[in-house]
Parts: sequence; C-alpha cells; structure tokens
Amino acid sequence: MKYNNPIIKGFYPDPSICKVNGTYYLVCSSFQYFPGVPIFESKDLINWTQIGHCLTRKSQIYLDTVNSSGGVFAPTIRYNNGRFYMTTTNDSTRQNFYIWTDDIYGEWSDPVYVDQGGIDPDLYFEDGKTFFISNGTDDNGVGGIVQCEIDIETGHKLTPSRSVWQGSGGRYLESPHLYKINGRYYLLAAEGGTEYGHMVIYARGDSPSGPFEAYPKNPVLTNRNLGGYELQGVGHGDLIQDHEGNWWLFHLGFRQIGQWLTYHHLGREVFLTPVTFGEDGWFTAGHNGTTLTSFETDRISDMVIQQEKKIYTFDNTDWNLDWCYLRQPATDNYRLERGKATLKGTEVTLDVPASPTFIGLRQIDFGATIVCDVSLTSGEAGITLYMDEDHHYDLAIRKEENGYKVIERLAIGDIRSIENVVDLGSANHAILIIRATHERYSFHTYVDGEDILLGSAQTKYLSSEVAGGFTGVMIGLYAYGDDSLAEFSNFKCEYV
Repeated sequence: MKYNNPIIKGFYPDPSICKVNGTYYLVCSSFQYFPGVPIFESKDLINWTQIGHCLTRKSQIYLDTVNSSGGVFAPTIRYNNGRFYMTTTNDSTRQNFYIWTDDIYGEWSDPVYVDQGGIDPDLYFEDGKTFFISNGTDDNGVGGIVQCEIDIETGHKLTPSRSVWQGSGGRYLESPHLYKINGRYYLLAAEGGTEYGHMVIYARGDSPSGPFEAYPKNPVLTNRNLGGYELQGVGHGDLIQDHEGNWWLFHLGFRQIGQWLTYHHLGREVFLTPVTFGEDGWFTAGHNGTTLTSFETDRISDMVIQQEKKIYTFDNTDWNLDWCYLRQPATDNYRLERGKATLKGTEVTLDVPASPTFIGLRQIDFGATIVCDVSLTSGEAGITLYMDEDHHYDLAIRKEENGYKVIERLAIGDIRSIENVVDLGSANHAILIIRATHERYSFHTYVDGEDILLGSAQTKYLSSEVAGGFTGVMIGLYAYGDDSLAEFSNFKCEYV
C-alpha cells in the first residue's frame, strides 16, 4: 500500500509509541496546553484515533504561569507487567516524572518524581529492573545520555546517574530511547536541534548501560540536505516492531510552507518511516536515510486505507479530546454543549502568558476555511489564529460605545495593530470567516448577504522561525472582558 506523511497532522510533536495486545498506543508533547499529553491508538500504524490525555488534573501538572513552549516536554510511553507508564518533563519546573495507569482509557496516577535532570526521559524495563534515561549531566558533571536504575514504585534512585553515551558529535543531543533487539541493546537519540538540522542517530552495546558503539553511518535519518523539499526537521524518533516483525520509526518533522520558503507554522508533526536491519545488526531507515511525503510498502496490507478527516465541527469533535485550553483553565467560564460553546470573558487577554478564556483546535493543514457564528453582550469575542502571546491573528466582534464592530487585529512581536473594522451598528452578531492558504490568511465577515474582506496576513509571521518555540498554530475561540458573555455556533473548519 501507499501511505502519506505526516501520519498525524498538526502540532503533535515528539511521538513515542508502544504496542500492547495487538494495539499501538502513541503519545505526544503538549507544552503549555491542557489537558496534557494526548494519547492515540491504532491497529494498523496508519490510522490513529485520539482516546484521551495522560495529564487531566491540576495535581498532575503545574501550568499556571509557564511560558509559551514551556510546560510538558517530550513524553515516552511504555508498558510493563500489565501497566502503562508515561514519563515526561515539566520543563518550567525542571522536574522529570512519570505517571501510570492500568486502564489506558481511564485516569492516570499522580506524578512520581525522579531526581535526575535533563529532558526527554525514557523508561527501560528488564528482569525486574527499571532504568531511567534522559539527556543532561550525570552525578559527576559529565554531559550526554544519562542513566540510572530506579525503584519503579517510588522513583527513588538505586544507582548514581551516569553518562553512558555522548552522541555522534552533533549539537543538542536529546530524545534517548533504549531497546533490546536480537540480543543487543540499541540506544536511539537525536541531534542537530529540532530545526532544519535535526537528525536521528543511534548506537549499540552488549548491556543496557553500555559501552555503546555509534552506528558508523550516523545520522541514520535526516532531511537536512534536502533543500527545497517540503518535509524538514526530521528527528526525535521511537522504534516499534509491527505484528509481522517489521521495524518502523515514528518521529517528528514539519512541512515548510513553500519550496523556497523556509517557514513552518503547523507545528512539528508525526511521521512514519520504515526501518530495515542488515545482517550485521545495524539498521537503516527511509529512502537513503531520508523521510518522504509518501512511501510504497508491502509491509502493510493493501486492505488498509489511510483515512483523512477534512471537516471539523462542534458536532463531530469532542470537547475533551480535540480541543484544549491555554494553561490551567477556569472551567466555570466555559459552557460546552453539542453544537454550541458559551464563553465568559475575563480581564486576561491573549497577549499575556496566562490563561485567557480560550479553547483551541490544532490547525492540521495549510488550506482551510474556518467559519463561526459569534454573538456577545459586551467586551470582545472571536476566532484567533494563535501561535503564542506575541504572535496571533484575531478576527472578532467588539462592543464599543457607539455599537458593535468586527475587527481584524494582528499581533506580531511587539506590534499590535487593528488593520480594519466593519461597523455592525446595534447588531451584536456576525459570521466570522478565515480562509487559509500556504502563505496567507484572509479575514472576512458576512453581513447582510455580503462577504466583506477585512484584510490578509502572511502565515510566516506565525511560524516557529519568527515566533520561536516548539508549538504550532491553534484555531482558538476566545472571549475577553469581565462582563463579556459570548456564544459560538455553527463552527466549521474545512480543509482542502
């Protein structure tokens, strides 16, 4: 069959995967968004359905005042003796921890903290022992991939933290994962930074603590030399063996907006690349060590059809799965029903690193039309294309002294600019429309049977190359103002 990358589109970075009783489970980073660490499941590696989040309670994760792209960094999901484990980092508090559950569809435990620094933690289980692995600095001040043995019940260290591998010489050594394959131990990692130089590397050894010998042809996977190719930033992977014994690499990457336009705003996404082991025990990945937009493979049955959802509405999305909040929400300000959302505004705006009244859906493709009916009593309410507090485009209704207006506002760095205004008179309701292409967003309102264009803005100013950080554009519904009560209905986001 032929499958297309990304496998999971939009801001779902740092994928980690495990297999239990014929079903695959995958988790991703969530940073400052809540609930944290989305969970997906699949039977065929190609089609994925979100089934929940790992971090659903305030007691599990502190997000109240974290900076954008702070909070929950790269998770790892593993299964051992009937129990699922997810380990991750709250980068804002510099704490590594793990949680567990015996029911993947239910609640997870409160955090168990591990006194080892760095980020991107991993758990490896063998013969009753649990190894905790992260990138950082060991107890002797040596940097690299750091490992200790822990008590899985308490998180207490049973051995000192020791640096077991220093990588292949690239910058930002990160995302370690350890596996035992055909009697050898393989240590997977990434280097180059999660940017255009990103790459997957690995080493192998005869014990879980090394010493490790680097793959002679590292990096095993990278698109860093494919100038002008849509898929870039390939790295941070996790290996999985399928039901037939084939090996695959799930990893992140991103799609740049044009052949020579090196900007990406949809976030880092989930990609799938085939892996092949040679007779010498070393493995290769992808097409000559690169990831493609599509792969033809006989490893997956032709009966498997890659599904793609093109239309998202209030009726066919789940408020608890598809949508998320900024940091820790005041849930009393949200009334979320089938077909309708009512939001109560506060004095917290989109321009500060706090928790405004905001609920968002990831933008998952370049071409889209977003439509929503919005009405309000006072203050301001509308749709925002949100990268962070300094980079967002807003289309909203605002109550002013002489009536209601639709505004188009751009926030780019230190600049806040209302680009255009449409007067609604005494009408407190409008249809708001945003049309997206690879390179531009355009902002419209529909009044008295007329589609009125307020203006347009370039997508690149909401990209990671401009804004920085590790997230992607969210399609957010928001309300602002202490007395503001806004109703959203007839929401539709249709991708082309």
